[in-house]
Amino acid sequence: MKLIRTRFKCVVTAFWLSLVFYAPVAAQTVSTQDLLDQLRGDDLPNWEQVEQEIWQRWSASGSPSADLLLERGRDAMAADDWAAAIDHLTALVDHAPDFAEGYNARATAYYNAGLYGPAMADIEVTLGLNPDHFGALMGLGMILEELGYAQEALTAYRAMAAIHPHRPNLQDALGRLERQLGETTL
Repeated sequence: MKLIRTRFKCVVTAFWLSLVFYAPVAAQTVSTQDLLDQLRGDDLPNWEQVEQEIWQRWSASGSPSADLLLERGRDAMAADDWAAAIDHLTALVDHAPDFAEGYNARATAYYNAGLYGPAMADIEVTLGLNPDHFGALMGLGMILEELGYAQEALTAYRAMAAIHPHRPNLQDALGRLERQLGETTL
């Protein structure tokens, strides 16, 4: 179980860092909803660029102080300083309670600190504010799978796949759980 938890921590951290820290800033010529519609499509050879643009937009709070708290929280996560990350991100959600990405980032920090209850509570708030937040759905699936709730995890992964079907680690998770639950289709 400890090996699985370590693997999931590495996957979620790498997933988050690859999306957020290396995302290019592009001109907002199309809406976020248009980008999500593109991401849902079957044939999208540049899905990583579309995904990164969505993350950039979700990370823009519109408040310099909130952006600074998010940056500090992410810097602390990059340094594996989960307590500092949680502190910065708690200040962020206190300052900007309608900013979904603040809760999502704090959920990631809670998850990596082994605090699954608070992580799931923040995922719930994230999805309440942004039902299309595929990162929160992936995190929810990972936590549920790790806790042994395979059917519920599969449901979360399928909800993510309805929004963002392109991530290879999502396809791996779907296949793994479908086999485990006997739901593999030919």
